Amino acid sequence: MQYVNLGRSGLKVSRLCLGTMNFGYVTDEQESFRIMDQAIAQGINFFDSADVYGGPQTPDMKKGFGTSEEIIGRWLQKSGRRNDLVIATKCYQPMGLGPNDRRLSAYHIRKACEDSLRRLKTDRIDLYQMHHIDRFTPWEEIWQAMELLVQQGKVLYVGSSNFAGWNIATAQGIANSRHFLGLVSEQSLYNLTARSIELEVIPACRYHGLGILPWSPLAGGLLGGMLKGNLGMRRSALISTAARIRPQLENYEALCERLGMPPAVVALAWLLYNPAVTAPIIGPATVGQLKQNLYALDIRLSDETLRMLNEIWPGPGGEAPEAYAW
Repeated sequence: MQYVNLGRSGLKVSRLCLGTMNFGYVTDEQESFRIMDQAIAQGINFFDSADVYGGPQTPDMKKGFGTSEEIIGRWLQKSGRRNDLVIATKCYQPMGLGPNDRRLSAYHIRKACEDSLRRLKTDRIDLYQMHHIDRFTPWEEIWQAMELLVQQGKVLYVGSSNFAGWNIATAQGIANSRHFLGLVSEQSLYNLTARSIELEVIPACRYHGLGILPWSPLAGGLLGGMLKGNLGMRRSALISTAARIRPQLENYEALCERLGMPPAVVALAWLLYNPAVTAPIIGPATVGQLKQNLYALDIRLSDETLRMLNEIWPGPGGEAPEAYAW
């Protein structure tokens, strides 16, 4: 396993991060335990969750909320491997129907952190991520709440997720004025089919020293070889999307076949090639999927292969403003 610093921090994390959104929702507890056992055996020391994972992520369908964290907590208690791992989770999403059961008020951040600690059966969250930008809470309030959690030892590092480039810049500017480390990572949608963050998010992360943690690196399964029948767990949603981009998928899977590599491995290897990327967040639903994902660490894509991938899946044209202006 390869390990790199998480952004500008001194924290070392594995080049693949185990995403646990499926735990308790698609994957039962027994298989989730096997996946975590296999992940740590293969050197993955970075697990990602969220308070809302484990069921439908809507406030009127609370069944399953927190289940992913609870499964991780029971596994940590059983395995005794807490000090070998970097545990990341998130807050922001609605965890109830009350007006303060969501977003990033100091009130909700404190309660969400305490609830996550209880479910994870741990005394600290190594990376506490804001799941979305909160346009209604001032940064002074957010950072004050996060600083307190750090002072109490309940949180070690703070990250963001789904932030725009200017959100990152604003957050870091205010954190700097408070002599606080601020953000060390940004978790964004990034894969061959979704490259918008190349415009401004990646440049902002590079400037401010944030590691990038791509979520949905296989585009929900689209890049996993679905035309060959590898539909994963989201069959209906994938089929409708695949129909719209079928020519690209056909070219992509044909290229992967010529390379002799599974499509999922090529998609992950493409992300790992980018020096801005710290660790793609893989979300295996089975041990078999996890083992296949690990092959990406040994793949080195040639310049010609990278060129062909860019032809099939063109990005926005580079970084802003050069991508759209002189």
